[in-house]
Amino acid sequence: MVMKDKKKENSQENPDTVSQQVPVNEAADKVADNVSVLPEPADVKDEKEEKIAELNDRYLRLAAEFDNYRRRTAREKLELIQTASEDIIKGILPILDDCEHAIDLLKNIEGDHKAAIEGTELIYNKLYSYLESKGLKRMEVMGKELDTDFHEAVAQMPAPDKKHKNKIIDVAQQGYTLNGKVIRYAKVVIGV
Repeated sequence: MVMKDKKKENSQENPDTVSQQVPVNEAADKVADNVSVLPEPADVKDEKEEKIAELNDRYLRLAAEFDNYRRRTAREKLELIQTASEDIIKGILPILDDCEHAIDLLKNIEGDHKAAIEGTELIYNKLYSYLESKGLKRMEVMGKELDTDFHEAVAQMPAPDKKHKNKIIDVAQQGYTLNGKVIRYAKVVIGV
């Protein structure tokens, strides 16, 4: 019993020993708190899977957005190439009209103008076939009903018979499309 008393006395007499034990206990409590704050392995795994799913979703969306951008720019580039010559072709259309008028005029004049007719037709055919290779197409409108997407009615005339009533009976100016897009509406006369 004497030994126990001495130990008690030493612990009571030596306050340094007691104060040194307190910080150790506090540090142990802090470590215990930190350990309880750390997520469990299952939670960590779920968080990682969610993060991976989120990043994968973002990646797929960005890839789809880039693919759409690539397709859109390719389509715009193709459209630009197809219609780049539109202004030039619009400027040449009056020349085609003049060739058509010259051919009609030469055919209706008295005298032998065969060489002039053939020469004008040759020029007209070469010019038109070149423009046709670039996507130009003449609208066929005679005898059809008025379609405001392609035709512009400039006059109304009495129809020669009931079959031509509300149909196109004459063309004042030929209409054209370029690669399916109307570049000049056909100016037509409607039978009433």
